[in-house]
Amino acid sequence: MNSTALAAAAFGDTPGPWPLPAAHTPAQLWLRAVAAAGQGRYGSARADLADLRRRQPAGALAALSCSTEASLRRQLGGHREAAGWDGRALALAQPLGADPMALQACVDAVVGLAADALGVGRLALSGRLLEQAEQIMRRAEAPPKRLAIRLTWVSAELAMAAGRGADALTHARRGVELAEQALPGLRRHRVKSDVVLAAALCCAGSIESAREVADTALADTQTHGLVPLRWALACLLADIDSATLTSEQVAAIRDDCAGAITRRGGRWTRR
Repeated sequence: MNSTALAAAAFGDTPGPWPLPAAHTPAQLWLRAVAAAGQGRYGSARADLADLRRRQPAGALAALSCSTEASLRRQLGGHREAAGWDGRALALAQPLGADPMALQACVDAVVGLAADALGVGRLALSGRLLEQAEQIMRRAEAPPKRLAIRLTWVSAELAMAAGRGADALTHARRGVELAEQALPGLRRHRVKSDVVLAAALCCAGSIESAREVADTALADTQTHGLVPLRWALACLLADIDSATLTSEQVAAIRDDCAGAITRRGGRWTRR
């Protein structure tokens, strides 16, 4: 029962419940950490990930724990630190054929490294890593849907960083399409896909459309308790204005989310 509830919180349609059920196995610890991170409960997520690695220091689950640790750092601006964790994840995920979850772990690590490279301005490296991740994905008959969605996010972000608004929109819209197809699962991925789409629309100069998407997604983050995504959207809307909220209301949401993340163990990295 705990595994079912934790999977629903991590990759299902109920990402917001708290407290989460107790985790008794390494797999449950990973699911619990993913769910907690989506809610901005970084301290809880890090504790579960550390416990997982103590219990299972090698293999695909250990690799996934390192990739998730990297994601926590990256979300708070620590791209260089995240790269170290993603590198560990990639090393632990090899060889691909050793574990049914190894391919998933390998793709997560490579996509994470692409995001890390993007975050420090190494756009060419990021592009090469995304190509590598796509090649690994093609080896699997039915890889988890979340992997393809993650690829679209980072591909869109890379296009935005390079000033290619049309390409960014293509990737972002593909992410929305894939996430929509995955419903009722991957609810958090569906909301984040709208976050990426709103940013891509800004890059392409479609500010009104970006505002509409961001306002809708902001409401979704409140419904589902997705504090980090809510903070990101409030930051975006602070720049482009909301069609439904005043600038003061948007700023209050942004600051409240930042405060909640800090209270829940988030460690912001100065850039």
